[in-house]
Amino acid sequence: MLSRRAFLSLAGASALARPARVWGRSQSAPAIDPARLRRHLESLSTYGRPAGGTFASGVSRVAYSVADLTARAWMLEVIKEAGGAPRLDAAGNIYARLGGDATRAPILFGSHIDSVPNGGNFDGDLGVMAAIEVLHAVKAAKITTRHPLEFVLWAHEESTAFGKGTACSRIVAGDLKPGDMEQVWNGMTRADALRRIGGDPDRIETAVRPKGSWHAYLELHIEQGGTLDRAKVPLGIVEGIVAIHRYDVVVEGFANHAGTTPMGERQDALVAASSLVLAVREIAASRPFDSAQGRQGRQVGTVGRLEIEPNSPNVVPGRVALSVEFRDLSEAVLRELGDAVKARAATIARDTNTTITFTLASTNPPALAHAGVQDAIGKAADQVGLQTRRLPSGAGHDAQQIASLCPMGMIFVPSAGGISHSPRELTTWDDCARGANVLLGAVLELDRRDSI
Repeated sequence: MLSRRAFLSLAGASALARPARVWGRSQSAPAIDPARLRRHLESLSTYGRPAGGTFASGVSRVAYSVADLTARAWMLEVIKEAGGAPRLDAAGNIYARLGGDATRAPILFGSHIDSVPNGGNFDGDLGVMAAIEVLHAVKAAKITTRHPLEFVLWAHEESTAFGKGTACSRIVAGDLKPGDMEQVWNGMTRADALRRIGGDPDRIETAVRPKGSWHAYLELHIEQGGTLDRAKVPLGIVEGIVAIHRYDVVVEGFANHAGTTPMGERQDALVAASSLVLAVREIAASRPFDSAQGRQGRQVGTVGRLEIEPNSPNVVPGRVALSVEFRDLSEAVLRELGDAVKARAATIARDTNTTITFTLASTNPPALAHAGVQDAIGKAADQVGLQTRRLPSGAGHDAQQIASLCPMGMIFVPSAGGISHSPRELTTWDDCARGANVLLGAVLELDRRDSI
């Protein structure tokens, strides 16, 4: 079996040796440079790499960390080399604009470079470096676009810092509340964190952009799931980013001596919670078969947190707090799932002589990809002969925030084994280059359109 390092090396050699076969473009057609794309991704991986590690060791580049700061400084030089003039907004997002008629709304594209702790080298990074390649390709081909092309590197996408994901694109979309800048994480306020990356919390409202600021937004991203990899489909066209309904659940029983309480007299909160965990899985997996997708419904349900009291080996658990989360593109489906699990909880509570209380803790609405942007991505894929599949994004992205400001679309490329947020995260160099060329084609297709 090939080692991961050898696989990366062979995949890269394949991408560099056979560009015409991989992308199906003529020599005169604008195209990204796969060798430069790879070099940039490998160079970026050195910021936050474990001491003595390699590209295969992954990266820890948490927002506002030293690794994040130094990577962002390096990115400013990368942007300049691509012909852009980088500028920062008050939230620390980095933009660069190229060409076009200044009276037309720009086409925005990019992603993020911050990572989770012990993450991989493709999540966010590929979208950023592919966006850089779009600037290079347009400049090299001497294309005069109708719309300005605008690169963006979003700050603080992952939810590690301050427990808040898509934090700085969220500000751009207008999600800004009193007290946000006073939140504290690792002994640092959000205001100080933004200053650390060159933002200006005293003028934070200037980062907010009105609806219609951009003609469209495109983001290339690894799938972070295994749908494309299993199906051997090289490109995904994202239908939307799923809605999330999250519940805080409390199971109340009665804590009592583990040695003296007969089994039939126990009010074991953990037994009830265990039944509920299984119920969540069963309910999420039992939706009607989706013939269009050839699989069960695409909703998912998760219990990711359990807190047991008193959490002692010689005491029957008296209380369990847990989370229940459902995700799907349809909020109607999420309501049905919530109703179903609450009905099942009532039965479990009766059978275990406990009480189970549900509180809807948070809801995130779906962010649907615009049909016109999906169409542009599809045409770009057709032009290079790539098979595509329509699919939802089960993970959150900056695109879901920008969808409230302009037509949004996302391009997915396969994640080997469906692995992400791990040093083992892997997308082949061939797939990276394919996705970047489709991003380029979609940007140019949208540029030809006065309306989407």
